[in-house]
Amino acid sequence: MSVTLAIQNVPLQVRFAGLSDVGLRRAHNEDSFFLPGSERLAIVADGMGGHASGEVASKMAIETTAAHYVATEIERPIIWPFPIETEERRQVRRLKNAIALANSAICEDAERNPARHGMGTTLVATYFMADKVLIGHVGDSRVYRFRSQKLQQLTDDHSLVNDYMRINHLSAEEAENFPHKNVIVRALGMKPSMQIDLLTDNSSESDVYLLCSDGLSGMVSDPGLAEILNAKSDLDEACAEMVAAANRAGGIDNVTCVLARVEKA
Repeated sequence: MSVTLAIQNVPLQVRFAGLSDVGLRRAHNEDSFFLPGSERLAIVADGMGGHASGEVASKMAIETTAAHYVATEIERPIIWPFPIETEERRQVRRLKNAIALANSAICEDAERNPARHGMGTTLVATYFMADKVLIGHVGDSRVYRFRSQKLQQLTDDHSLVNDYMRINHLSAEEAENFPHKNVIVRALGMKPSMQIDLLTDNSSESDVYLLCSDGLSGMVSDPGLAEILNAKSDLDEACAEMVAAANRAGGIDNVTCVLARVEKA
C-alpha cells in the first residue's frame, strides 16, 4: 500500500511504496524497510551476521533512525551565540545524527550479546524537502533517481569491488567476475565510529527515487530497472515487478525496494 505526504509550502507531495521478499535461496529475510508516518523519510537496510542477527541489526537500524526523527520532529531553534540554522542544515544534522545513533545502538547490542557479535547492516535513507532530497548512506544498498525515462545511481557502493574499480580501474567484465564481489567495506555495526556519506540531490516534479538492497541491484540491471519504471506508473505494481524480476533472475538474496515519487499535490 502506498503512502502519500504533502510537502509544506509548495504544491507538491511525495508518494511512497515499498516491498520486501525473502527471495528463493535464503531461509529468512534480513532486509528491512521503512515508509513514512508523519515525516517524508524512507529507509532500506540489509542486515548481515547470520543466525537471525542480520535481521536484528536491520530492524534496529530502521527503528533507531525513525525514532530519532519522531523525537526531533519539533525542535527549539538554537540561536545565541550561534548563527541561525537553516532548514536544510537542520535536516542534514537530523539525518546524520539518526544514522550515527543507529550505528551506536547496533554496536552496543552486539557488545552485550555474544551471539550477535559481528552483526551489521547497510542503510540508505532519503528525506524529502521542498526542492531537495537528502540522502544518507552506509554500505552497498543503493539510491537511484529516475528522471525523464533515465535511471541514475546516486550513491556510491561501499564495497571491495568498488574500491578495486576506483584504484585499479577494473573493467566491467573483471568487476562482474571479481571473487569477493559481495564484500562490503563499510556497514553499521562494524565499529563505534562510522563514516556516513551524506549528499543532496535537487528534485523535480515526476522524479522517482528508488532505494534498494543489493538483492535487487545485483540481480536486475540498471536498464532492467529503468524498463520497469517506464512500464509501471503505479508504484506498488512497480515494486512487485522489481521483486519478481529479481526472483526470475535467480533470487539468490533477500530483495527489498522502496519507491518515492515527487508529484503534484
